[in-house]
Amino acid sequence: MSILFNPFTLGPLHLRNRLVMAPMTRSRATGNIPNSLMTRYYAERSAAGLLITEGTSSSPNGLGYPRIPGIFSAAQVDGWKAVTEAVHEKDSKMFLQIMHCGRISHPLNLPLGARMLAPSFVPAEGKIYTDAEGLQSFPVPQAMSLDDITATIAEYAVAATNAIAAGFDGIELHGANGYLLEQFIRPNSNLRKDDYGGPIENRARFVLEVVDAVIGAIGRERVGIRLSPFGVFNDMPLYDRMEEEYGWLAEELNYFGLAYIHLVDHSSMGAPFVPDSIKAAFRNVFKGALILSGGYDLLRAESDLEAGKCDLIAVGRPFIANPDLVERWKNGAPLNIPDMDTFYTPGEKGYIDYSALQE
Repeated sequence: MSILFNPFTLGPLHLRNRLVMAPMTRSRATGNIPNSLMTRYYAERSAAGLLITEGTSSSPNGLGYPRIPGIFSAAQVDGWKAVTEAVHEKDSKMFLQIMHCGRISHPLNLPLGARMLAPSFVPAEGKIYTDAEGLQSFPVPQAMSLDDITATIAEYAVAATNAIAAGFDGIELHGANGYLLEQFIRPNSNLRKDDYGGPIENRARFVLEVVDAVIGAIGRERVGIRLSPFGVFNDMPLYDRMEEEYGWLAEELNYFGLAYIHLVDHSSMGAPFVPDSIKAAFRNVFKGALILSGGYDLLRAESDLEAGKCDLIAVGRPFIANPDLVERWKNGAPLNIPDMDTFYTPGEKGYIDYSALQE
């Protein structure tokens, strides 16, 4: 059998295989509350060894996109409980990805009283979709005060606690793709002059304090983090010292003893190529599990696992259109093609209506 389908031990968790369903925004959480559609969607994909949810906000302030879920209210915790119960009934494991969108937001996507927060008064280039008025330019965010930083770190810890109460096996911090944690790391979006800006030791301070807070809340063996070195999504341009600084960050994260680091490589979708050297640096420095994601098919997944480049492989879009992806890959069956027009639309179409092999 392929190494991809062998069991793997992730901290205290026994995973049935090394295939991870990557976190993917799907925008079906009407009212920002997980629902029965989402329960069915995740349950149908439970053959993966580990499922990581779509980005889920720790705070009303972090709800940057329409119809993304949260984990800060009792109703949201209850909604997620139905999801985790359905996944656990099928003997899979599930982590909640905690995502604060930061400046990748718009007031039309936020509840009354919520604020667009970011490290600095620097708007992102581009536009964001709103249900109310369609595409809108990114506004200038509010620069976070020290009190805002303290409060936001506390929100992450509460969100992690809520995730465990909802039945999740752990959480993944979204430190990739241009959202709040990465906005602090990157020098184009962080122009601060205090202890949270300037050299990488300061720009990464917020991230490391969030890591420390969630570990204090639920334990290091239940915490992972997703990073996107060389990623440019959401106006995160490359800069000269990126490889050096992310190498430093790998060492700092290793100190915390996290369950895993999840590295994103979106070069298959047109983003800059992520050098093998930085993937190797994380592999050599970080002693926890390493997840790699980005454009994997079965052959490449097997190759990288056999070569020891990582411990787990995360796959996104193939899972959208193939709820039975594990079975299809095991049997060499053809794959359904995902419908990109329905990636973020509400309702069942393009979400739970893809056929399985037996159909």
